[in-house]
Amino acid sequence: MAEKLRLMAVHAHPDDESSKGAATMARYVAEGHDVMVVTCTGGERGSILNPAMDRPDVLENMAEIRREEMATAAKILGIQHRWLGFVDSGLPEGDPKPPLPEGCFALVPLEESAEALVRVVREFRPHVIVTYDENGGYPHPDHIRCHEVSVAAFDAAADPDQFPEAGAPWQTLKLYYSHGFLKAKMVAFHEALLARGAESPYGEWLANWDSNRKDNMERVTTQVPCGDYFEQGLEALRAHATQIDPTARWFAVPLDLQREIWPTEEYELVRSLVDTTLPEDDLFAGVREKVHV
Repeated sequence: MAEKLRLMAVHAHPDDESSKGAATMARYVAEGHDVMVVTCTGGERGSILNPAMDRPDVLENMAEIRREEMATAAKILGIQHRWLGFVDSGLPEGDPKPPLPEGCFALVPLEESAEALVRVVREFRPHVIVTYDENGGYPHPDHIRCHEVSVAAFDAAADPDQFPEAGAPWQTLKLYYSHGFLKAKMVAFHEALLARGAESPYGEWLANWDSNRKDNMERVTTQVPCGDYFEQGLEALRAHATQIDPTARWFAVPLDLQREIWPTEEYELVRSLVDTTLPEDDLFAGVREKVHV
């Protein structure tokens, strides 16, 4: 029997997996491959972003509720899931920003958090790992740390001299950064909505876009067609009810328009030990031939 391909996506908080690459994961699960999401923290310090869930009983039980939300989203996507076990750092606000809480994920020594991820990598043995770029997708301390931990673990998992007690070495073949928040994509949706005579939620956002801020579309190497799984991804996102306002811009673009205008999710190939030709349309490009799937 042919070996299954294995994809691991490493995220900072529960809900990140459903807002970044969910349709890609659902597609690969539907094709019979194994997909695992590793969530670095429990999201304990997350704000309640859905007004309907902004209640004292929810705030008091935030950690437990977010675990339940994550379990529901994982079931919807058909993925395996692991908690890495670190504590949410929270998003510091103010000028100057307050210090991060003692013991939080962003302050745990990199060697400790990388070893925790190496254990999971060596157990699951992914052919491909997806994580955030050096900016974390946005500058939340946990997202930036997630990037650092993922890159360190990608290298360390294959090295028998690093963390020898963490399992047999495993060489992952490709490393990607996900790029979901793209100006080009927002412009395409904005113009398509206006052309339909519909209201666009992106006008003010685009008007205030920093002219000096680059669009990560120029970094994209890989666009995975996954429009058939957009609905599944949105259902998983809704499962994170504390974090997702159902009236938010996530749900403003009708599915038929999404599939017509932008039926892909975007990634940047940053490490590869297999031959592949850019641009790609498959995270497993070159891997399929290597493992004889």
